[in-house]
Amino acid sequence: MAARRVVGAAAAAIVLCLAAGACGHGPASAPMAPPAATIAVPPAPGHVTYPVGLRVLHLRRGPDRPLTTLLFYPAASFATVGPVRHGAGAGEPAQGRFPLVLFSHGLSGSPERYAAALCGWAAAGFVVAAPTYPYTSEYAARVQRADIVRQPDDARYVLDQVRRLDAVPGDPLAGRIDVDHVAAVGHSAGGYTTAGLFTAGHDARLRSGVIMAGWRAPGAFAGPPATMLFLQGTADPVVPRTVSRAAFDRVPWPKSYLLLRHNSHATYLRPGDIGYAVMESTVIDFLRWTLDGDAAAHRRLPHGSVVE
Repeated sequence: MAARRVVGAAAAAIVLCLAAGACGHGPASAPMAPPAATIAVPPAPGHVTYPVGLRVLHLRRGPDRPLTTLLFYPAASFATVGPVRHGAGAGEPAQGRFPLVLFSHGLSGSPERYAAALCGWAAAGFVVAAPTYPYTSEYAARVQRADIVRQPDDARYVLDQVRRLDAVPGDPLAGRIDVDHVAAVGHSAGGYTTAGLFTAGHDARLRSGVIMAGWRAPGAFAGPPATMLFLQGTADPVVPRTVSRAAFDRVPWPKSYLLLRHNSHATYLRPGDIGYAVMESTVIDFLRWTLDGDAAAHRRLPHGSVVE
């Protein structure tokens, strides 16, 4: 039953991506109420904004760990919309090779709840993989908070499976994924999952991470250096800033800690939220800088520790 709900919500997300053009201009997903207003951040000068395609990967890390994954990617044109092989989807991939970003949802969340943001990142030129974690998502029969300790391994598995698509003859994304430039982003418990990817011996191709209202997983942060960005609402009652700041303080690599004034735990994740415009532009520029080497994007990043 849960699998059918995920696929149904993914189908709704496909429609939303197609209807929204460059994405970020509609509600986050079918299960959520439409926002009161929308905020569209104009594309940075000199950057292409792509239509977005979506496919569903039915992954499984063992018999009891299904990892249905939504894969958002830059598409060539809505004129070429049609089914793609290896899962439900729409949109012929755009020409080029695009860095890979893995997104991890929070407790009782799902990729669909963050669909507008994920679409926006894909529209900016990234392949975005968003797994549904089996025991902490909104589709779980009972949310098991303790299962988050297993999610970093789930995330590594998903990254490996998506990377492989780049070399699968005949796959629509073959030759389209830049497997050497990878980032991870996560919110709340997904931030913990993201931190857990940056442990000793992690793949050096994992070059950067964004932790939104998250905390440190055991063993993080070690291994090859990676640039880290922390986003935190000043009025977050779920994950206080002292918790995320403690994780930030343990990072030995280049890092930034950005406080979003007046924001709570999740008031920057959907169009219309008070912090959405700052979150969207900051994350996109951070990814462009750390994965594409875009110096202009680096200069556009907020320089203060607190932003409105």
